[in-house]
Amino acid sequence: MKALSTTLTDPVYIPKKKFSFYDTFWLRLMNDKRDLPFIYLLTKIHILVLPVAVILFTPLLRGWWWWALAVPYFYVSQLYFKGRFGLMFHCLCHRKMFKTPYQKPFHAYITWILCPLFGHAPEGYFSHHMGMHHIENNLPEDTSSTMAYQRDSVKDFLVYFFTFISVGVINTIRYLFNRKRKKLYQRLTAGEYIYLAFCIGMCFVNFKAAMLVFIVPLLFARLVMMLGNWTQHSFIDANDPENLFTSSINCINTVYNKTCWNDGYHIVHHLRPGMHYTEMPEEFLKRKDEFAANKAIVFDGIHYLHIFTWLLTKRYDKLADNLVNINGNMFQSKEEAIELMKERTRKIPCP
Repeated sequence: MKALSTTLTDPVYIPKKKFSFYDTFWLRLMNDKRDLPFIYLLTKIHILVLPVAVILFTPLLRGWWWWALAVPYFYVSQLYFKGRFGLMFHCLCHRKMFKTPYQKPFHAYITWILCPLFGHAPEGYFSHHMGMHHIENNLPEDTSSTMAYQRDSVKDFLVYFFTFISVGVINTIRYLFNRKRKKLYQRLTAGEYIYLAFCIGMCFVNFKAAMLVFIVPLLFARLVMMLGNWTQHSFIDANDPENLFTSSINCINTVYNKTCWNDGYHIVHHLRPGMHYTEMPEEFLKRKDEFAANKAIVFDGIHYLHIFTWLLTKRYDKLADNLVNINGNMFQSKEEAIELMKERTRKIPCP
């Protein structure tokens, strides 16, 4: 196990000494100067991803020339930018980036034009995440809840994933409809089925490009999101599943937080959903005694893919090696920590 350092390496806001002309242009439209890194990311996407996606649908390139562009495009869009974009969009769903006159068209543009390039059907992420997940917090009514599964089981993960792929959207629409969240279920329904019709139509324009640019990224994104949600909500106290300290995890001091906007601070995020990502490390240190009192699961130096892999291979020893023993008194031994983690991954009967 590891001790908690009072100095964290995860991103915090460092004021710029001087803003460029490009910065100043966008800052006039924005609510928070701390969101300038999102502008830089979107700029890169508009240079490296969007125009190439368009070219792949045109007859400009054929045969091996087409594949010579398609392969690096897929790497750049789905392996390099996918996480960065997806977690940026997550931040934008929680906090309005632009001032009132510009926010609605800007958010609509990202939702309907950019999101599909990274496997997100328009309106789906916002409706599911804001309209359901943060209200239910992984409890049984959450359509992506992990509670009913054995969370260190490969078989249970596959059941979880294919259940969500097959009926997850329909169940979320039903959830929103039953709770009379009319705007959200209409947006989700429209976004999902317009996008499916769009993908089918684009297959007639250029089948290879439609598969590479839209359809494979859609399936890949849903796998990644379910893998992430499974890992984030793998350790749950069956005696108190509503406790936000013990229904999720934190990952600190990891490179992942530098590229994905402190997404590792998932407990902090559920406690303070609207908090800016640069404030999360400080919030965690401020509340470390609460984390210790609840025996919250916090890992140091690893990210969700490590945890997912070691969970499904039952390498609790490796997980324990990277577990933070906050204040030095949460666990008396490595064996005690392993026993607690095993207990929190057990299937929880849901009504």
